[in-house]
Amino acid sequence: MKNILVIGSTGMLGKPVTNELIKAGFTVTLLARNIDKTEKLFPGTRVMKGDIFDITTLTKAMEGMDIVYVNLSIPQASREKDPQPEREGVDNIITAANQAGIKKLAYLSSLIKNYQGMNGFNWWAFRIKQSAVDKIKASGISYTIFYPSTFMETFPFQMMRGNNIMMLGKSEAPMWFIAAEDYGRQVVAAFRKDGNENKEFSIQGPEPFTFDEAAKVMTDNYKKTKLKVMKAPIGLLKYIGNFIPKLNYGANICEALNKYPEKFESDSAWRELGKPTIFLAEYAKSL
Repeated sequence: MKNILVIGSTGMLGKPVTNELIKAGFTVTLLARNIDKTEKLFPGTRVMKGDIFDITTLTKAMEGMDIVYVNLSIPQASREKDPQPEREGVDNIITAANQAGIKKLAYLSSLIKNYQGMNGFNWWAFRIKQSAVDKIKASGISYTIFYPSTFMETFPFQMMRGNNIMMLGKSEAPMWFIAAEDYGRQVVAAFRKDGNENKEFSIQGPEPFTFDEAAKVMTDNYKKTKLKVMKAPIGLLKYIGNFIPKLNYGANICEALNKYPEKFESDSAWRELGKPTIFLAEYAKSL
């Protein structure tokens, strides 16, 4: 069974993917800055102390690994010139992977980053995300890159505040919401396949919704309490975001999510990795 190092195992998407990798029987090692926290989340799983901004610890953690799975993101409160996991961090990961003789890099990217350049949209965070993909492709290491649509977990982790679902602007385009658990099973399927050929997969769920439609599914099916949808104009947040980086991030990502003309393009992912089985209504009921 393959040895897999997971970088970014404890967050909204890292945790469910890591759980699926462990459940599937892979020999999983986790890179973590906080060992105690990570060991509590994944009892019995090997955890190595390290940091993506420290090549020495990265290289040591990669020794003996077949695959490095990378799940990083732009810190929402950061600025472009700050050290970025998907810029300096990816540079270090590639350097360490080459030094350690890694056979495969697997990377979680995004479909929504493709909104860059549409309708005059230009955001430094999307430039960094695209550059990370380009660097991995040019690294000389075999790669698998996943481009997911919007995750269902966006609702409870980022949009729900108490009894409210917080929304910005007008949602114009539908997106194929995907559950992180389904995505984790697709990652497992990708890693089970033999060969080191380069692969890219669009990761989408079983049905499309605009954010307004998805919010209604959530309010109709969420069991803990009665949810209400609260809306705010994106322009106001953009203005305030000139002074507060986290709000600037929120305004830009919501504009892209609202307007990106996502098309269904997961035929090959469903054929090779399995069709997602979790629908948004079912996910809402499970919360």
